[in-house]
Amino acid sequence: MVDWDRVEELREKGWDWDRIADDPKVGFHPDTSVREAGRALRGLYHRQRSRERRQEPTSVKPKKAIEERERRWTLLRIGFLLAPLLGIWFVAAYFVPSPVGIIVPALPYLALVFAVAAFLLVFGLWRASGPRWSTALRTTLVTGIVLGLVIAAVLALGGVLFYGCPYLPSAATGTSQPGPGWTSVQVSPWQENGKVVVYFYGATWCPYCSASSWALYKALTEYGTVTGVQLDYSSATDVYPTTPEVVLANLQVSSSVVAFQVSEDTSGVEGSFPGTSNCFQQAYYSAYGGGSIPFASVNGQYIHGGATLIDPALLQTWAGSGASTVQSSVLSESGSPWSVIQSQAWWVMAFIAKGSGVPVSQLASTYHWSPATAQSVSTDLGQIR
Repeated sequence: MVDWDRVEELREKGWDWDRIADDPKVGFHPDTSVREAGRALRGLYHRQRSRERRQEPTSVKPKKAIEERERRWTLLRIGFLLAPLLGIWFVAAYFVPSPVGIIVPALPYLALVFAVAAFLLVFGLWRASGPRWSTALRTTLVTGIVLGLVIAAVLALGGVLFYGCPYLPSAATGTSQPGPGWTSVQVSPWQENGKVVVYFYGATWCPYCSASSWALYKALTEYGTVTGVQLDYSSATDVYPTTPEVVLANLQVSSSVVAFQVSEDTSGVEGSFPGTSNCFQQAYYSAYGGGSIPFASVNGQYIHGGATLIDPALLQTWAGSGASTVQSSVLSESGSPWSVIQSQAWWVMAFIAKGSGVPVSQLASTYHWSPATAQSVSTDLGQIR
């Protein structure tokens, strides 16, 4: 007995008659005299359908059969649902990475899933043997659009109302700053009790994070008292092995201007990224971190992501045993290590000064900056756009 429903299903998938006839689930067993099974099955199919049309009203059963076929979840219908749903979600998360893109960032995750959904839709359109624009498909498309809008709205409202996440625009809207790798975004300041928040996201095993730690460490020491200082080195098996570093996760900063927040993995396991402590930290890293480390933010308005602040290759002279030498050079503002670190340290200090709104002359007097540092920070501050 031929399973005609199975035949219809395979025809909708675009199978040819010979392939359908060979499918064991179809149950077609032609006589041994039949040379072309596909041709024989096709003839039998048309005779069967002719009998059905003669036996039943044309306005009832054929219409029901068509409707039942349209309601099946084919690749085409799945594509019509997922492509608009994920497309709207991706666009919303890309242009409003916080709060919409915090749980699932637009890049790369939503972009990859959306690409798969788009492929299913295109493939389904190519393989479809039936109508490509039916009532069922229109309904599915509308459902996908509505679900995409609902998901984006729920994530946006939930992130703001329940988690207090900030509104952050796409990184594409940022303005490049003169400081190497720095970009500014037009958002509300990220402050803590009126203090400029300096945020760092990284890992102690990462040589780029290790090298960059010195610029942040120096900037923080120039704005108050820093305790909990621990010197260490990056992974011995990664590139630029045993780059000297300050473990930023242990720092405590006492300052009237700066509040330091840090997410740093100290496990030493290569590839391990840290978690975050609040929605602001997660939002900024998701929006502007680019999925890499290190990442730094000053006042929430000046960001450095997707690149190292300091090139670890320039600190290899002191790899493995020279962390204390680098520290002394940085604190005394003299020697070769300081020449490598000073530019980015001054830029961090300038961004902090910009966020605080306190004149450089007052900061220099309060915190006893050296003349060279005061002059350099003032010059950098004047270039910030």
